[in-house]
Amino acid sequence: MNITLAESAGFCFGVSRAVKMVEDLLKQGETVATLGPIIHNPQIVERFRKRGVSIIESPDEAEADSVVVIRSHGVSAQIYEQLLQKGVRIADATCPFVSKIHQIVAEATRDGRTVLIAGDRNHPEVEGICGHCRKTPQGEDSFIVFRDAQELSSLAELCPEITKKPVTVVAQTTFSMDEWKNSKKILKKVYTNALSFDTICNATALRQSQASELSRRCDLMIVVGGKHSSNTAKLCEVCRENCETYLVETADELPMEALQRAANVGVTAGASTPADIIKEVLETMSNDVINNTAEAAQDSNFAELLEESLKSFNTDEKVHGVVVGITPTEVYVDVGRKQAGFIPAEELSNDPAAKPEDLVKLGDEMDLLIMRTNDQEGTIMLSKKRYDAIRGWETIAAAAESKEVLTGTVAEVVKGGLIVVTEGVRVFVPASQATASRNDSLDEMLKKEVKLRIIEVNRQRGRRAVGSIRSVLRDERRAVTEKFWEEIEEGKEYVGTVKSLTQYGAFVDLGGVDGMIHISELSWVRIKHPSEVVNVGDTVSVFVKSFDKEKGKISLGFKRQEDNPWEIMKRDYPVGTVCEATVVGMTTFGAFARILPGIDGLIHISQIANRRIEKPQDVLTIGEVVNVKVTDVDFEKKRVSLSIRALLSDEAPAEEAPVSETPAEEVPAEEAPSEEVPAETAE
Repeated sequence: MNITLAESAGFCFGVSRAVKMVEDLLKQGETVATLGPIIHNPQIVERFRKRGVSIIESPDEAEADSVVVIRSHGVSAQIYEQLLQKGVRIADATCPFVSKIHQIVAEATRDGRTVLIAGDRNHPEVEGICGHCRKTPQGEDSFIVFRDAQELSSLAELCPEITKKPVTVVAQTTFSMDEWKNSKKILKKVYTNALSFDTICNATALRQSQASELSRRCDLMIVVGGKHSSNTAKLCEVCRENCETYLVETADELPMEALQRAANVGVTAGASTPADIIKEVLETMSNDVINNTAEAAQDSNFAELLEESLKSFNTDEKVHGVVVGITPTEVYVDVGRKQAGFIPAEELSNDPAAKPEDLVKLGDEMDLLIMRTNDQEGTIMLSKKRYDAIRGWETIAAAAESKEVLTGTVAEVVKGGLIVVTEGVRVFVPASQATASRNDSLDEMLKKEVKLRIIEVNRQRGRRAVGSIRSVLRDERRAVTEKFWEEIEEGKEYVGTVKSLTQYGAFVDLGGVDGMIHISELSWVRIKHPSEVVNVGDTVSVFVKSFDKEKGKISLGFKRQEDNPWEIMKRDYPVGTVCEATVVGMTTFGAFARILPGIDGLIHISQIANRRIEKPQDVLTIGEVVNVKVTDVDFEKKRVSLSIRALLSDEAPAEEAPVSETPAEEVPAEEAPSEEVPAETAE
């Protein structure tokens, strides 16, 4: 039985991120609860349950001391608000692809558009998307969910008026690619005002495409994943179109009789399937596990290349030579024999682009390996790179034992990883061990110098060596982290990069360690979301407000005292200052005018005009810019009194203000206009 594993099988980015978030919280000793099962895989859910992770179905069930993890499917805006109101700590693992859909539908419904959602209306991801669609002015739903192209077509027949409305169309991230293509054809033909967004996850699209292609070449397909997983179900649908297909959650469910009849078996797995379950399935299906995994296939490919380049020599004899001639294709060497020695250009170095004249010069001495002797032609073909590889092999083998860090150069980017040349030896670095993050580009590493450890050597497999760059990067990061915690202190300033945003603040990378700026620390005026001040990728200057080394938490400050509007008021607007102010609110006893962002002053009704008026609206309008005089400032109570009357000429004597008028400084805070932020909020 020939077994082939699809290249894209197992955890996708969003699921991996969610699982890692729970793992990290457990390592930090937190009490963790997930809002619904963290992923659609019962084995993973059970493992977390045994480690103390509880599953809650609503925010009301959250314990005060727990951290609630929002799974990758995301939740509605209402549920998020309920969690915030309850005051529990939130770890948001919503997949970035899902968050993008939330943003699209929120903006669309805000602009009065109807949202069409392709997906399963009972799936938690779709429920969350619906929860970000705003109600219509009449209080009705502004979205419609359709499960396939046929239902979309029926919708147009049943409700023809919707085909003329402006609609925005999105798809569940795990929606079928074929159904989405068919749906787009209908949209283009029938829905004349449709604006569609391709929101199916790239990993989902690639996984379905590879599964379809693999199933065409196989007699039988095994799909590994949770029975309640939407993307796993889609994989089954794709594969069943081409061959006999079985869905299994574990190796125990494998259809052994059917497998015995099959010559070519394909294996793929849903985005919620962990690697160990995939491996268990493969091990059960075949005794030769190594040949059945995609990674081993990549390693095998590398091993074949390496074995070819280091295949048995005719003599294995080493000689010492002197360079006597150089051409663009060969280097001629005197090795003290009657035969003429020559080194083909490709045998000089592991760098295929290097030119012989750049590598050697006349008179250079070097040790070489005899590759082939041709007595008839009187020549000896020699290799320098193979001699260097043999000599460097002992260094490589020793480094594997000692875990010594070596330095090498990335010579090639190959399928599944990198080829790094160190000590003259070609070392294969799998993609999973090549970078600090799986999302980093391998192509950008070509020709760069890197540090690596040797994690595997195998003399029997063509002197195969496997290295890891990631382990060195992790150690360096750990060292940086330890040094950071040794030197951190309250008040210390750092320059960092905004890593992510949540409803309650911004996380900043301080150079290997993350800190959080609470939303209240981002601005002196009240804001609704951190994105009003910073964005992901921004470089920011921050200072440490507090930290907890044991829990690894850092609270950062961002706003500066010199930007405090009350400090600016004290410096630039002393009593007696004449300035412009914008009318922002009205009350029965006066008008509020904004002097600075965050500071609104009161113009008492007696100070609006040099005559008696019944109400402020007789003279002023919201948004009007007026000249005022600062008559009093109470910095302790954060109150400012203003006067227009003081700037008016006494053309007509002002009527004496009634005794019942309330002095500006005694205006109760609760009487401030509801649509405005009182001056006290500048604190």
